[in-house]
Amino acid sequence: MMSFLWRKKAIVPNAPETTGLKRVFGPWQLIAMGVGVTIGAGLFSLTGVAAGLYAGSAIPLSFFIAAIAASFAGLCYAELAGMIPSGGSAYSYAYAALGELVAWIIGWDLVLEYSVSTAAVASSWSGYMASFLKGWGIVIDPRFLNPPMTLVTLADGSTAHAWFNAPCLVILWLVTAMLVRGMSESSRINSLVVIVKLCVLVGMIIACAPHVQLSHFHPFIPQNTGHFGVFGFSGVMRAAGMAFLAYIGFDIVSTAAHDTANPQRTMPLAILGSQIICAIIYVIFSAVFVGVVDYHRFANDPSPVATVMDVINLPWLSLFIKGGICLGYISVVYGLLVGQSRILLSMSQDGLLPAFFHKLGKKSKTPIPSHLLTFAVSGTLAACLPIGVLANMASIGTLTAFVIVCGGVIALRFKAPNAHRTFRLPGGPLLVPCLGILSCGAVMLSMSGLTWLRLFVWLAIGAVVYFAYSIRHSHLRQETPASGSDQAI
Repeated sequence: MMSFLWRKKAIVPNAPETTGLKRVFGPWQLIAMGVGVTIGAGLFSLTGVAAGLYAGSAIPLSFFIAAIAASFAGLCYAELAGMIPSGGSAYSYAYAALGELVAWIIGWDLVLEYSVSTAAVASSWSGYMASFLKGWGIVIDPRFLNPPMTLVTLADGSTAHAWFNAPCLVILWLVTAMLVRGMSESSRINSLVVIVKLCVLVGMIIACAPHVQLSHFHPFIPQNTGHFGVFGFSGVMRAAGMAFLAYIGFDIVSTAAHDTANPQRTMPLAILGSQIICAIIYVIFSAVFVGVVDYHRFANDPSPVATVMDVINLPWLSLFIKGGICLGYISVVYGLLVGQSRILLSMSQDGLLPAFFHKLGKKSKTPIPSHLLTFAVSGTLAACLPIGVLANMASIGTLTAFVIVCGGVIALRFKAPNAHRTFRLPGGPLLVPCLGILSCGAVMLSMSGLTWLRLFVWLAIGAVVYFAYSIRHSHLRQETPASGSDQAI
């Protein structure tokens, strides 16, 4: 039985469609998805938390480091997406390059990554929506805006423990309902939302530029407090680790292969295009953040853009920006929920998860059960856990996927050197993948022990599921002979 742990799937570039999904995405829709999901919680929420707790005014450097490290992985994703047009993303790439066990590990890791990322985004949206409504005189009880047992101040000045974060469930249900109706309609809505979001960003940068104070950048890297990861260069690196959540967009793009026309040509273009656009925006925008507001004010602030807009004191513009951001979050949740459902669908079609996960609606041709289950899980996490915990869990999951994808490129360069590739990494088979592994690994090492522990606990649960269910139901095991040799690629 153990020989099947390393069995690999064949690479079939022009395999017939078996998912039943409609191919509705072209290059611009995919780039819109990548930009839409990347410009979200990482910019509108995590920028403040990472600056206030870890990097200080050097937060643009953290985003730059994260962008460089992510670019190595992005190039690797582009090569594999051009080889293996599968909606399973890193899971499918690992299945072809490194075998079923590694594929299961990364697939299970991606389930965690997308679930907690969706929860983090929804949690951030709650803060912005509360701030937006407050501008119209509508005040939400703070006990419904924070995780359970968080100490909050009520309107009368008294303190109490929060109950749960309620507004986050609204955006999760709204986007889930969009996806359940079908991909064609929801993709058009998503593209429109992305355009609105970019207009909001440009407007905010123009409005904030006159209020930037150069004194907020002295010292550029705050002195370390004596604890690893709390300011100093170690803080910059820890903030870079959190910032990886901001660069999850190209990973999401790679999950949409089965929804895309001509994926082998379109996927590499969309992955690299969306990544370049977002890296530039992140570095500029984070510099504006800490230039307008002293970074100390951002510690544990889930809605730093609202804080910045309150400082520049333009009420009409503040309402416009906050409203645009609330609307813009729809595209982030949209991409994450699409990615989650496609990972579950791919694993289910391979027999590693029950068939429940790849059942499609008769009219919508979307995996409705997966969408509803993801809503329930992500909604529970968003309602009950702090955004900082969610962000770190999502980041280490993203980094793990990046490392395995980089390793997969190396493996396939040697095992399948003549396989058709619509995009090929510059610098040979080792340079970019090794740089990706080293840079991602360095950021992972900067993350807290508790974050690592949560990852190991999740993977341990996954090991139980795999050996109790998945290994016995694997379609690859049932369809291939019992020898330990790999399938032809």
